[in-house]
Amino acid sequence: MSQSLATPIPVTLLTGFLGAGKTTLLNHLLATAGERIVVIENEFGPVNIDSDLLIRETAELVEMTNGCLCCTIRGDLSRHLHALHERKRSGELAFERVVIETTGLADPTPIAQTFFGDPKLADAYALDAVITMVDALHGAKQLDEQAVAGKQVGFADRLLISKADLADAEALDALAERLASINSEAAQYRLEHGKIGCELLFGVRGFHLDEDILRRGAAGPLNFRPAGTRSFGDDIAALHLHHDGPLDLGRISDFMRQLVESHGDALLRYKGVLAVAEEARRLVFQGVHRINGFDYGREWGQGEAPASDIVLIGHRLPQEEIRAGFAACVAG
Repeated sequence: MSQSLATPIPVTLLTGFLGAGKTTLLNHLLATAGERIVVIENEFGPVNIDSDLLIRETAELVEMTNGCLCCTIRGDLSRHLHALHERKRSGELAFERVVIETTGLADPTPIAQTFFGDPKLADAYALDAVITMVDALHGAKQLDEQAVAGKQVGFADRLLISKADLADAEALDALAERLASINSEAAQYRLEHGKIGCELLFGVRGFHLDEDILRRGAAGPLNFRPAGTRSFGDDIAALHLHHDGPLDLGRISDFMRQLVESHGDALLRYKGVLAVAEEARRLVFQGVHRINGFDYGREWGQGEAPASDIVLIGHRLPQEEIRAGFAACVAG
């Protein structure tokens, strides 16, 4: 697969708690993707990878016989990404994609923010998706005991439930429902033996601003968690705001600004598609903590009723206060 140097290099961030099966999945992707992939192991101790597909030594960059590359990061991630891009530009290295595998105890937020806080990195790379693996056997207990496990779920574009063949159906359904309560936007897939098609994980465009930014089911309507689904008491949860009809641009702008100012540290990810009064186009936005972007998408189609949807995924958000603030944005 050829790729222009002017085209941003897609980046997939692979995260998940200890023992979820990230390395098993990664080895499967490397064997089946058909691309030259730089793998960045974001570890702080000695690398221990149980496969001949990846390196065991601690060299910074080693080319593999199967066309994959492996990078072990113990310093600044941004610096290494810049260096990799320069080596690609110079023709020293040829690769089409970067996969960053985090340590199981890592909060993915600062890694994702790396791609938005540096303009040069934002031009060179495009964060395509955050893939979070959850252990079907131990995921519920990890969510109970480890705050970072909830952050990994809340930040995801795709949720992969590993070891699904080893868990009973009732436990799997309960875990899936709990994951949806934390992150209603992430599509879920149940894995057996760590295998899944690359087409479901690559080309997700999870951080791309367009009118399809909110997940839709096969029938077309927004695929949010149904109202009335039971709460699991997790500190991180998804909040869906909806209004049929136009919003006032000034009011919704003030609402979003105040929301980020007051709760930016608690907001993991947020995204929305808005209908604005006296504007034929959709207003599309998304953000990570206090970093966000807005743009206008396509026009509302003939016979298509303009409506606004916002999904907020955050830590202990004051839901009633936020709902009241959003309700005040309705155009008069």
